[in-house]
Order: sequence, then structure tokens, then C-alpha cells
Amino acid sequence: MKVNEIGRWYKPWFFVHVRNMLRANRTVVEYLPLKDYFHRHSRSIFWELQDIVPFGNNILFRYLFGWLMPVKVSLLKITQVDAIKKLYEENHIIQDLLVPTSKMEHCLREIDDAVQVYPIWLCPFTLPNNPGMVHPKQSAEQMYVDIGIYGVPKRKFDAKPVTRRIENLVADCDGFQMLYADTYRTEAEFRQMFDHSLYDKMRVKYDCKSAFPEVYGKVNKNVRD
Repeated sequence: MKVNEIGRWYKPWFFVHVRNMLRANRTVVEYLPLKDYFHRHSRSIFWELQDIVPFGNNILFRYLFGWLMPVKVSLLKITQVDAIKKLYEENHIIQDLLVPTSKMEHCLREIDDAVQVYPIWLCPFTLPNNPGMVHPKQSAEQMYVDIGIYGVPKRKFDAKPVTRRIENLVADCDGFQMLYADTYRTEAEFRQMFDHSLYDKMRVKYDCKSAFPEVYGKVNKNVRD
């Protein structure tokens, strides 16, 4: 039984390891420790680290400095000057989009046409019909897929119109945009995507309006600024 402790600092990044096996066009059976499996994308921050530290997967770098990875995102943020931050925003995209599996192929084709970023993260899941801001438009639970776009677009990239195009695509497909990333939706559009009925009721019930801002004000960059 071959056990691959992929979480070791000197090991190749997981996505590169998988890509190399696929390119070799051969069947491989190996076992990963459970902790390593759960954190299989942690060391390379999925595939983002290849843009931050291009030589990070070099075997010499891994052996000497791999124990330093991944770079803390909080450290990256506090060390960014405004010029670097602006350059990053204008040449990089990071989005997670939840769409019904029935709309996945259509969304992938449109995303490819808009940004052409690869690899793409695909993670299917069941979205239950529970109260709250995120639930299927239909009455029953439904299969959705998380489409993760992380990286530098290969096509000409103008952040706001391209992100708006992707946001509208997701909305048209009865999907949801995850809110850790930039959003350019208006408040009305935001409320159409996310069901605010229970949220508004709770804000009134517990007198939150004077104490806490609307969730839209937390996630929309223009409102925060």
C-alpha cells in the first residue's frame, strides 16, 4: 500500500502532483493520510501560490523553505502597498460561485469566455431548502456546484465589467456569489440574489439597525470605502 504524505513541506504541491499523473496517462493508486487530504490545497493556497511565489514548487525551494508555506494571507495584506494592491485587483480574480449542477456546463463556457482561468475548482454539494439567505429557488433541496475561479486571467481583464458579467451570469442561473470576494452588485441586485426575509425580520426583532451595518455594506467594496 503506497501512502503519500502530501502534506510534508518538501512534497510537490497537490494540484501539480495530480496534473503530472494525469499527463502521464496511467492509473495510479495511492493513499493519503486524512489530515493531508483535508489540507491538500493548503500549502499552495489551492494554485494561487504559483502566482505569488513562481518558484515555490521548485524541489530545492521546497526542501529549504517549504516549511514556511503557505504564506499567511494576513501577512500578504498588511505588507501590500497601495500600488501593489491596485495591480493585484486589476490583474487577478478570485471568486466562488454556487450554481445548480444543471447550469454548470453553461456557466463554465461563459466563465472561460470571460476570463480563461485554470485550474478551476469544482465541488458538488446538496443545498437544502432551509430558512436563510442561501437556499434553492425551488421548494425542494437541490444539487449545486461550487465553481472556484482563482488566478490571473489569460484574457484581457477589466475587473469591474468582467466581474459584473460573471455576477449577472450567476444570478440568471439562480446561483449565489460567495461574499468573501469582491462584489459590484447594487443593493437591489444583491437582495434579489440573497433572500433577506428572515434576515430583515431578525434585524428588526433584535434592534440591530442602529448597532450593525447591513450585510451588503460589509461585502461591497464601494460601500466600505
